[in-house]
Amino acid sequence: MEDLKKYIRNILDFPKKGIMFRDITPLLNNPDTLKIAVEMIANNYKDIKVDKVVGIESRGFILGAILAYKMKTGFVPVRKPGKLPFETIKEEYKLEYGFDSIEIHKDAIKAGENVLLHDDLLATGGTALAACKLIEKLGGKIVGVSFLIELKFLNGREKLKNYNVHSLISFSSEL
Repeated sequence: MEDLKKYIRNILDFPKKGIMFRDITPLLNNPDTLKIAVEMIANNYKDIKVDKVVGIESRGFILGAILAYKMKTGFVPVRKPGKLPFETIKEEYKLEYGFDSIEIHKDAIKAGENVLLHDDLLATGGTALAACKLIEKLGGKIVGVSFLIELKFLNGREKLKNYNVHSLISFSSEL
């Protein structure tokens, strides 16, 4: 949505040279735009039964938890290794410069539960796909994969082609 796009701050060379970081804090800082974003994402799933919202560390926790509250569901965090206190399962994924992994509690999702996965940004899709695999390993059914921002030029949606992907704000180029 073009109106919300103006609340995304572009920061060049963060976290490293050559990267254009999409800062969501101006959108989060404004109560009206925060409410609009949450309402728009939640409305996209209003006709779908959702049992859990899963948010990816760390910015996916922000709207993910608010969505869970709004949608009257539970919230499940997916985190980097070693950050969750109970028994976990892990999924590794490829980065442009190596590998990383994420974890979820083994008991976070029950077989057959309908799950909405949320993260703040879709870039290459590697992290979101790894989270989808974790959810499915636990028997969850992914009813949607939601993002505040999509960087279309990185083609992350292609990795998630087997899922119902929705994003509110999109950027078609780095600049």
